[in-house]
Order: sequence, then C-alpha cells, then structure tokens
Amino acid sequence: MAILEVNDLTIKFGGLTAVDNFNIKVEDNELVGLIGPNGAGKTTVFNLLTGVYEPTEGTIFIDGKNTKGKKPSQIVMLGSSRTFQNIRLFKDMSVLDNIKVAYHNEMTYNLLSSIIKNKKFKEEEARANMVAIELLSVFGLEGYKDELAKNLPYGKQRKLEIARALATNPKLLLLDEPAAGMNPQETEELMDTIKLVKDRFEVSVLLIEHDMKLVMGICERIVVIDYGKIIAKGSPQEIRKNKDVIKAYLGE
Repeated sequence: MAILEVNDLTIKFGGLTAVDNFNIKVEDNELVGLIGPNGAGKTTVFNLLTGVYEPTEGTIFIDGKNTKGKKPSQIVMLGSSRTFQNIRLFKDMSVLDNIKVAYHNEMTYNLLSSIIKNKKFKEEEARANMVAIELLSVFGLEGYKDELAKNLPYGKQRKLEIARALATNPKLLLLDEPAAGMNPQETEELMDTIKLVKDRFEVSVLLIEHDMKLVMGICERIVVIDYGKIIAKGSPQEIRKNKDVIKAYLGE
C-alpha cells in the first residue's frame, strides 16, 4: 500500500483552476520531488494534502485512510507532517520546547497533573525531554537545546523545523522548499540530513524544491507540474532530458 495516494485532485478558486487532475503515489520509504515554476501550484498541492484547503474534486489517502473532511490536526494523526516555505518556528521558545510542542499528542497527563506536578506529569515530561534531545542529536542541535529558536543560524532553524515535524512520528514528511535561503554549504548539509531522515526514521518524503542540484541529487522520482497540471513524471535522468520540462521550467 502506498503511504500517499492522490487521485484526480482538483481545486478551483472562482474561475481559476489552481490544481487540475493531480495524481501521485508515494511508496513506503520513498523520496519524491515535486517541482515546477513559481505559481505552478506546488504549495497548493501541499495545502490540499494537509487539510488547509478542501479539494473541489478528487481523493487523498494517507496510509490507506481517506482525508476527506478531516482537519489539519486530524491529518497529522493519520501520519503526515510538513514544513513550510517560510520558517514557522515558535521563535521565542527554546529549541527543546519547539520539539516538545510537536510531541504533545503522545502526552496524556491532564490539567490537574500539570498543576500539582504529580508522578505522571514528571514521568511524561521526562520522556518528552528524552525524545526531544534524541531528535536534536540526530540534527546536531542538542548543544542548542536551551537557546531561543530565533537565535539559531538560518540553516539550523531549517533543521529544527524538520526535527519538529518528525516529533509527530510521521509516515509521510512533506518538505516545502527546505533549501530556500540557504548558502551552498548549508544546502549540502541539508541533502545529507534529508537522506539521513529518510533512512533512519524510515519515512517517506515528498519534497518541493527549486534547487535542482538538491532535487536531482537525492530524489528517486520527480513529478513536474505547470499551471496546476502534471507535465512529466520520471527519474531525475528522465526529467533532466524531458523537452516539456526544459521548456516550462529548466529553460531551453
């Protein structure tokens, strides 16, 4: 069973069809790239997959479960998590607390326990701290755990956002332009990080990105959209040679 299966996905805003008959499957532990020109509909697809928008037509299945009518928080519970083009960390919270916020679904103590700080509260907080520190160590951020998120260098803020997404224990990770604003060295580190995430956490990854070196370097398959429609699918080698892609996106 595919972790993500999208059939005939369409959304219209008034007279504008932003995504038109979009179909994709992402298999278990697969890394797929979604590319296209600015305004092609890539982030709109992500917003549909995560419940921000309700599709006009079509179906979305995450791990075999239909997302129709579900809120973004409910879709997260199905096993999907995402990052954003513009970093959306809790900038005035510590690095550690940014991870713990995403882990809240695993914590079952009630309001009274949090007030009186009983044994259950202390045990679950200790477990959340342990999980958060383990995640930060994967990204080389454990030494920054007490820093405010806004004080991290840009590249490390990007890593923290991915680490926070992983704290929900997803089966599908959606990365929306993770290399945006990064310098070449940070992009190289990010490539290694995404490969590590995929293999260590056995998570499927759907990636939007404009950095073609990154996309061609790590993606197993690539889907290309233009004006909301898929114009090509294939391996990086096939996409690199595709005339429609060259014309619409890479430049003739």
